[in-house]
Amino acid sequence: MKLNQIITSLLETDMYKFSMGQVIFHQFSDYKTTWTFKCRNKDVFFTQEMVQEIKEQIKHFCDLRFTEEELQYLDHILWIKGSYIDFLRLWRPRYEDFQISTDGECGLSIETKGTWLNTSMYEIPTLAIVNEVYFRMAYDYRHLLQVFEEKLEEKVGWLEIHDGRYYLSDFSEFGLRRRLSAEAQEMAVRRLADAEYCSSRFVGTSNVYLAKITGKKPVGTLAHEYVMCVGQGNHKHNPAYSNWYAMNAWVKEYGILNGTALTDTITTQCFLKDFNLTFATLYSGVRHDSGDPVVWGESIIAHYKKLGIDPMTKTLLFSDGLNFKKANDIFYHFNGRAKVAFGIGTYISNDTDVEPLNIVMKVTKCNGQDVAKLSDAEGKGMCQNPEYVEYLQRCIDWRMQHE
Repeated sequence: MKLNQIITSLLETDMYKFSMGQVIFHQFSDYKTTWTFKCRNKDVFFTQEMVQEIKEQIKHFCDLRFTEEELQYLDHILWIKGSYIDFLRLWRPRYEDFQISTDGECGLSIETKGTWLNTSMYEIPTLAIVNEVYFRMAYDYRHLLQVFEEKLEEKVGWLEIHDGRYYLSDFSEFGLRRRLSAEAQEMAVRRLADAEYCSSRFVGTSNVYLAKITGKKPVGTLAHEYVMCVGQGNHKHNPAYSNWYAMNAWVKEYGILNGTALTDTITTQCFLKDFNLTFATLYSGVRHDSGDPVVWGESIIAHYKKLGIDPMTKTLLFSDGLNFKKANDIFYHFNGRAKVAFGIGTYISNDTDVEPLNIVMKVTKCNGQDVAKLSDAEGKGMCQNPEYVEYLQRCIDWRMQHE
């Protein structure tokens, strides 16, 4: 290994991996999934030296175990149960679940196969490793870090008392998967935690390890993988009802705790068919991750009102490709009509003078069958079987037309 170890703790993943992991452990422990890596940047190529370093870094990640101190930290989170902590005490990543080669169009191919309990936990550390290896080996990393620090200082200044040009209300840092480096992300989180804000409030970070060492809140509820696997992994289910199956299992696990629903796995309009009075009451809010944020927010507010729920009692969480200006504009549009919060990723964790990587690691099969996401914007899906995508779209269309 030519670089220092990148992932040094199993807590170094997004909080929603533990949220989903507990539901998987208690209700879907027999599910098996396949995950596939994709680099969307057309001009990026990973050299053989980079691929070898990525392999070595992932091997070292697979040697990690949870420490008792880390487990005690998780155990103090209100909704995490002792049975799941006991499982994590025994859990370890398996390098045998990885297939890594130079066969991809970008020079890198990564696929993981195994139980959903395992493979779900590989996504975020793998992406963090790929990012850091690439930027350290393809560029002058010290220069990138200097530019990053200069831009970070300027951006945080826009939120502080001496400037205060942007108002974000509550916001969190969501940038682990596409960060420049572990060093850069920690620098950003510590700077945001120490800032003297004018009209914003830094709530926390999705990176559980950084939340622990900085004393900030670990934030995150669920990802598209959860809705896709729960809704489409059981082959007896009509996939147009994926959201109902997913929310029903979530409420069974958490009741009124830990409740931010993700709306766009099979389009928000289909989601609203299942977001009935019970679910809308139990969930504290909903998250936007694709499509026009204003159109989305208006539809959610209208839906709450239709159900007789005051939107000011619920949170609209926006997390799709945000910067501070976009978040500011969204806040002022909805201010006074609903609670508004933001999850901001790459803009905080990887803003330099080089274009960040647009890389993803997506679940592509569950229990041997294709799964797909049909979000509110094109280009975010990764299903390898066009026939399944067409089938899923027909199921959604029929439901939207006949219910």
